[in-house]
Amino acid sequence: MSIFNAVALLGGLAMFLYGMSLMSEKLEKLAGGKLEQIFEKLTSSRFKAVVLGIVVTAVVQSSSATTVMLVGFANSGLMRLSQAIPVIMGSHIGTTITTWILSLAGLEGEGWIQLLKPTTFAPVIALIGVIMRMTSKHDRKKDIGGIAVGFALLMMGMSTMQDAVSPLQDSPEFAHILTVFTNPVMGIIVGALVTAIVQSSAASIGMLQALANSTKSFSFNMALPIILGQNIGTCITAMLSSIGTNKNAKRVAVSHLMINSIGAVVLLIVYCVSDMIFDFAFGDTLVTGFTISLIHTAFNIINTIMMLPLCGVIEKLAYVIVKDTSDSHSPESLVVLDERFLSTPGVAIEQCRNVTNRMASISKNTISLSLDLFRSYDEDKAEMIVMEEETVDRYEDLIGTYLVKLSGRSLTAADNRRVSLLLHAIGDFERISDHAVNIMDSAKEINDKELEFSSGAKRELDVLFRALEDILDLTVKAFSEQDVALAKKIEPVEEVIDHLCAEMKDRHIARLQNKVCTIEQGFVFTDMLTNIERVSDHCSNIAVNIIQIEDVDIVRHQYLHDVKSEDNEEFVAMYDEYSLKYLLPQE
Repeated sequence: MSIFNAVALLGGLAMFLYGMSLMSEKLEKLAGGKLEQIFEKLTSSRFKAVVLGIVVTAVVQSSSATTVMLVGFANSGLMRLSQAIPVIMGSHIGTTITTWILSLAGLEGEGWIQLLKPTTFAPVIALIGVIMRMTSKHDRKKDIGGIAVGFALLMMGMSTMQDAVSPLQDSPEFAHILTVFTNPVMGIIVGALVTAIVQSSAASIGMLQALANSTKSFSFNMALPIILGQNIGTCITAMLSSIGTNKNAKRVAVSHLMINSIGAVVLLIVYCVSDMIFDFAFGDTLVTGFTISLIHTAFNIINTIMMLPLCGVIEKLAYVIVKDTSDSHSPESLVVLDERFLSTPGVAIEQCRNVTNRMASISKNTISLSLDLFRSYDEDKAEMIVMEEETVDRYEDLIGTYLVKLSGRSLTAADNRRVSLLLHAIGDFERISDHAVNIMDSAKEINDKELEFSSGAKRELDVLFRALEDILDLTVKAFSEQDVALAKKIEPVEEVIDHLCAEMKDRHIARLQNKVCTIEQGFVFTDMLTNIERVSDHCSNIAVNIIQIEDVDIVRHQYLHDVKSEDNEEFVAMYDEYSLKYLLPQE
C-alpha cells in the first residue's frame, strides 16, 4: 500500500465523515421541533419507546445524535431515566439502517445490479443536491439538497476508502497484523478505540466494510468481536456530552454504556463457549459488507430483546454508579435549557417554548395571587408573589440569552418567526408578573392603612378581576397551544377591559364628589386600574404575535386598527358578547 493509497484512504474517510455529518444535520433540521414532541408523546411504554428510538435514529441517521438528545432532555428535566433507556435500545437498532446502505458498496454483478452501486448513483444524487441548494429559494428544499449531497459524499467516501485499501489484499504485513484479531479481546478493544476516535459506530463499521470488501481477509470470528467493540466505542459521544450536566443526564449516558457493554460481553462469551462446544463451521468464513451489516443488526436486535426486560435493573445500577450527593435536593430544575440542542434549532426552539409555557403559567399565577390579596390579605401569598416574580425574571434572562445564541445558527424562515415570537412573549410575561407585584403593593397599602373600598367599588372590582383572569387564561392557553383562533378572542376582551377601566374611573370620580370614598382610597384604586389595563395590553401583544406566526404580513398597529373596525362583524359580535358577560353592576 503506497503513500498515495494512504492519502486516498484519509480523503475517503474525510468525505465519509463529512457526508454523514451533513446528512444528519439537515435531517435533524427538517424534523425540527417535531422530534421533541414525538419523544414526549411516545415514551409511555417500553415497546413504544423502543420503536421511537428506531424511527428517530433511522430519520437522523445517527444513534449518537439520538442519545445526545436524550442526555439533553434528561438534563432539562423533560425526560426520566426510565423513559430514556428503551429509546437508547431502539436507537441501536435504528442506526443499523446506515450500515445496510453502506453495504451497497460491496455489491458485485452485472446489469441492473450495477445501478445499485454507489459509483453509479452517488454522482447523480450529488448533482441533484447541488442544483437544489444553488437554485432553490426555499430553506426546506435547500435542506433536502443538503441531505442528497451528504448522502452522495457518504457513499463516494465509502467507495474511495474501499479502493484505497484494496492493495492490502496481497500484503503479507497486513496478513500478519490480522493475526491480532484472532484474539476476541483485542478485537473488542480495537473496535471500541477506533469508534471512540471517529465518534461514530456507522463510520467505523463503514471502514470495516471497506476493508472486508477490498481485502477479503476478515473471517466471521475476527469480525464479530470488532463489531461488538464498535458498539461499545459509540458510547463515547454520550459520555462526553454528559460532562457538566446534572446527575440524571449522566445516568442516561452511563445506561447507554451499560447496555452496550454488558450485551457485548455476554453475547461474546455465549458465542465463544458455543463455538468451543459445537465448532461452528461458518466461523472461518470470510465476511463481506453485507455480512457485517447482518451481524451488526442481529447483535442489536438480540441485545435489545435481552436487555429490555432488565430496564429496571439498568436504571437501579445507573443510580448506584451515579449516586446522589448530600446536596441532591438542590434545584437542578433551574437548568432548563441545554446548549446541546443549539445544533438542532427545531428542537431547541421547542424546548424554549416549553420553558416559556412554564414562565407564562407562573406569571398568570402571580396575578391570581395578587387579586386574592384584595379579597383577603395574606402575608404568605405576598411573599410567594415576590418569589414567583423573581423566578419569572430568571426565566426571562435564561430564555433570552439562549434565544440570542440560537439566532446565530442557521434557521429557517419559520424558525426565525418562532424565535421572534418567543423573544416578544418572554418580555410580555415578565411585565405581567411585574404588574402583579404592583397590584400586591396596592393591596398591602390598603391592609396596612386599614382602608376599605365602598361596596359599589368592590362589586365593580369583582367584575374586572373576573375579566382579567379570563383574558390571562385565554392568553396562556393560546400561547401554549399556538392556537390562532383562540388568540383572536383576546383583543375583544382587552377592549372590554379598557372600557371597564374607563367607566370605573368615571364612577370613582362620582363617588369622590359624593364623598363616598376618599382621595387616599382613590390613589390606590386608580393605580390598580392602570396596572390591570397594562396586563391586558400585554395579553394583546402576545395574541398579535401568535397571529403573526400564521400571517407574516400582519403589522401590529394596522392589524389592531383593522380588527376593531365597525365593519368587522366577528370582532363586534365577540365584543358585544364579552360586554354582556362583564357588565358592571348598577350604581
